[in-house]
Amino acid sequence: MWYVLISVICSVTVAVVIKLAKQRGIKHLHLIVWNYPVAALMTWIFLDPDGVEAIKPGLPWSVYSTLAILLPSIFLCIAYAIQYSGIVKTEIAQRLSLFIPLLAAYFIFHEALSSFKLVGIAVGFSAIVLTIAGRKAGPQSASGGKWGYALAVFLGMGVIDILFKQIALFKDVSYAFSMLVVFLLAMVVSFLFLAYDLIANRTRLKIRSIGWGILLGMFNFGNILFYMKAHRALSESPSVVFTGMNIGVILLGAVVGTIAFGERLSVMSRVGLVLAVISVLIIAYL
Repeated sequence: MWYVLISVICSVTVAVVIKLAKQRGIKHLHLIVWNYPVAALMTWIFLDPDGVEAIKPGLPWSVYSTLAILLPSIFLCIAYAIQYSGIVKTEIAQRLSLFIPLLAAYFIFHEALSSFKLVGIAVGFSAIVLTIAGRKAGPQSASGGKWGYALAVFLGMGVIDILFKQIALFKDVSYAFSMLVVFLLAMVVSFLFLAYDLIANRTRLKIRSIGWGILLGMFNFGNILFYMKAHRALSESPSVVFTGMNIGVILLGAVVGTIAFGERLSVMSRVGLVLAVISVLIIAYL
């Protein structure tokens, strides 16, 4: 369970780094762009993708390319969701995105889901609606439709999860190699985003954004690394890892958001938080 705990801490720390960097005047894009060189390098070092495997015909380039565009795009949505909706709501939106692949399995791939799983999905959607729609008390309430960033995180992370599962089914190259390819492509896309911002909007790149971006990338990859280690260490109890990770992030995110950053949740959002925990328990154990 130590791996689960470290993964949870890394995941919530990613949100904290984004929040602190914004408070110090770092643009979200200028922060996030450096995440992908770090992710690619650490994948090479820690996940051992069997060297540079031969580029074989039939690689899922369409999936790789889609992920390369979605990853930096949804990461930007995460950053804006944290800015406008807070850490608590954003973490819940990310964690409950697991219902998107479950629904895809049921409606698209016609896999059987138990009635309890369907109840869990219904409870989870209720949690999303209550959490995202519930306004925070105070002047920082998300207004003007900015709650849409949290909704985009919910939908986008679900699609990303489906695409990574498709990569996992491709056995001609290792999963670590596929991750390395995706991170390298995402790095190219994110630097294109950055180049456009620097040229079209005539913004200036602050050197300290590189340091914050490297820090972000380290914790983001730490989340991935220790989550994978947890599944290997507890290979006979995947539901324990799944439950511990999702509930741990929701609860720790709530604690950090309310205590460290003074985020205040409406009664509706608090009910949504409780329902989110209940939903994960139903999915994992019933």
